[in-house]
Amino acid sequence: MLYFVATPIGNLKDMSFRAIEVLNAVDEIACEDTRHSITLLNHYDIKKPLFSYHKFNEREAGEKIIKKLKEGKNIAVISDAGTPSVSDPGCVLTTMLIEEGLDFTVIPGACAFVNALVLSGVDTSRFCFLGFMPDKSGERKEFLERYKNLDMPLIFYSAPHDVKKDIESIYAVFGERNAVAVREITKLHETVERFSLKDGLPTEPKGEYVLIVDKGENINPNLQLSEKEHIQKYLDLGLDKKEALKKVAKERGVSKSSLYKYTIED
Repeated sequence: MLYFVATPIGNLKDMSFRAIEVLNAVDEIACEDTRHSITLLNHYDIKKPLFSYHKFNEREAGEKIIKKLKEGKNIAVISDAGTPSVSDPGCVLTTMLIEEGLDFTVIPGACAFVNALVLSGVDTSRFCFLGFMPDKSGERKEFLERYKNLDMPLIFYSAPHDVKKDIESIYAVFGERNAVAVREITKLHETVERFSLKDGLPTEPKGEYVLIVDKGENINPNLQLSEKEHIQKYLDLGLDKKEALKKVAKERGVSKSSLYKYTIED
């Protein structure tokens, strides 16, 4: 059996009894960074052979894990913090395990974005977790455009050197919204900062952040339509193509030229 084991995101006391039990019982532990994980394992006096499993060797290490499982070994996978596979290595391995018909399970525990969402104070009945944004500006804009009209809070992970750029990028696509930045979750200096996207983060970035962007107020229902449906709505109201494109471009915050393709009949 392979176990994906959640580990603390800050406070070492957040390790579950079951997680400790499983890590003591397995034959080997695959770690995102063995040097980082050894602190946690030593804290709970867990002495097991360790090997690396991270985003740069996912397939190679995955093949190694599968070989060990087929030899009858029990393996645990842990990331540096939180739940493996959630913006951490793991997805490639689960696909490989399913293809091989091998069993795996999850030992639940801490997950940074869930805790940050509760701390934020926004409506938690529905939300969308988006993880880290793409690095390239063009891909980042395209990525954000896909989600700007969702009527629910959006959650992002952001590195300290990216957080200002991330907030500026979100504001450029979403416009003004309320946001919350959470860092050092479960630690001594846990911080929750509420701000507007327009004004940006009120303090200098330090550490990794979870950004929660609240849903927009009074979202135009036309933005729930596809581009083609949006244009057709104004054509049906009697506007000519030029005026329809102008109104749709303004409402969607895009250029008219990007909409022409939706007026061409198949």
